Amino acid sequence: MSEPVTALNNASDHTGIVEISEVGPIGMITLRGDLADKKLIKAAVAAGGVNVPEQRRINTEGDRGMAWMSPDELLILSPYAEVKDRTADLAEALAGQFALAVNVSDARAVFEVKGKHARDVMAKLAPVDLHPDQFTPGMFRRTRLAQVAAAFWMPEEDCFHIVCFRSVAQYVFDLLKVAAQPGSEVAIT
Repeated sequence: MSEPVTALNNASDHTGIVEISEVGPIGMITLRGDLADKKLIKAAVAAGGVNVPEQRRINTEGDRGMAWMSPDELLILSPYAEVKDRTADLAEALAGQFALAVNVSDARAVFEVKGKHARDVMAKLAPVDLHPDQFTPGMFRRTRLAQVAAAFWMPEEDCFHIVCFRSVAQYVFDLLKVAAQPGSEVAIT
């Protein structure tokens, strides 16, 4: 079996006001269906290793987790080596009902923006109120970064994780680097 390769081969940049790193590979499953269905909830919890999150939230435990994407969609996170098994488990558990579980790991790129100016960098790019009173660790947003679709959350204070399509990974990385240029702090707090 070949080794997984991230979109930018784990690129990083530490020359700006934050540290920017490509993270990965990470297992990701898109699960679509009725989020009120007990069978779907049970299968999602088994695959994600955490409870189903509330609207616009993410629950994580180590390298496993689950994010609320929309009223009928969850993003399940797992170790990359386990994602095929987790996807198969979901398909088996949900056989015969209206649900869709797709391994999207290789179609996505994940970045980490870390440092005391992480909010500054993200606020320049996303139409989201990132004031500490409005966006806190555990919250999850599906939005845009400049011209592309993305989703992000804060696993801890001063740290953001960003998921985007693999096809725009270089654009997002370059965008983050520009937003993090030395001297570009905006002090949104």
